Amino acid sequence: MNETRERKSRLLGAGDIDVSFEFFPPKNEKMEQALWSAIERLSPLAPEFVSVTYGAGGSTRERTHSTVARIVKETALRPAAHLTCVDATKEEVDAVARAYWDAGVRHIVALRGDPAAGVGQRYEPHPGGYANAADLVAGLKKIANFEISVGGYPEKHPESPTVQADIDNLKAKVDAGADRIITQFGFDNAHFLRFLERARASGIWVPITPGIVPIHNFRQVAGFAVRTGASVPAWLARRFEGLEQDAATQQLVAAAVATEQVMELVEQGVKKFHFYTLNRADLVYAICHLLGLRPLTTAPLERRSAVA
Repeated sequence: MNETRERKSRLLGAGDIDVSFEFFPPKNEKMEQALWSAIERLSPLAPEFVSVTYGAGGSTRERTHSTVARIVKETALRPAAHLTCVDATKEEVDAVARAYWDAGVRHIVALRGDPAAGVGQRYEPHPGGYANAADLVAGLKKIANFEISVGGYPEKHPESPTVQADIDNLKAKVDAGADRIITQFGFDNAHFLRFLERARASGIWVPITPGIVPIHNFRQVAGFAVRTGASVPAWLARRFEGLEQDAATQQLVAAAVATEQVMELVEQGVKKFHFYTLNRADLVYAICHLLGLRPLTTAPLERRSAVA
């Protein structure tokens, strides 16, 4: 018991992990205020980068670009802009990529994207568009020397016929020039570790960063997990049982669950983690604090003065 407590204490105080944060672009003024409050709250933790999502069919294209451009202009954070193949020609996608480069963005998260009709619908490449994420990665590398992250699925993409087919698709993305893999979130670390082993056995050697989602609302997150092919263990459901109307306790449990998950992966040698923040900073900040991360005493990541 004491040995376990001492080991965990060392992990909690280690401070030797790197984190990155994902945000989504705001739909209205109130959500924009919440987003920037979240960015300001998490910036002092010195994330490796922060990513901004891109809606199906480019539905948030302008808002994503505006958010990323503002991060470049007003902060010292390194933004990564999501970009997808859905419902756009190569010329349209390339124009977005060039606009990102001109705005100072050097990192893109390249994704095939969900069908415009929604998750679960059959994906059809746009005529004249990029066929898939590997094709998109190759196209982006021709435009500029972007740093490129791509997605990985520890439990297999829902549309992949087999696990090996999914790994082969992942390798195609890396062979096309991807620099990093960020995984879909999951809750059972065994799935991530098996995925990591399969990837390495297939010759995929770029960094693979596990995605972590703090469970701000168990029912909502569990529903999203099912749609994206991530399993929800029975033990996890029991942790949140009876807390549907108790948001405060649910937040405490969520912080404990995510912290335990990260600590287990740290013990396995994993040092980088990507948090899907859902623009909710306080829960993510608490988890990072438990993991030993502390705000910088100096403030190189503070917002710069806005340019008039």
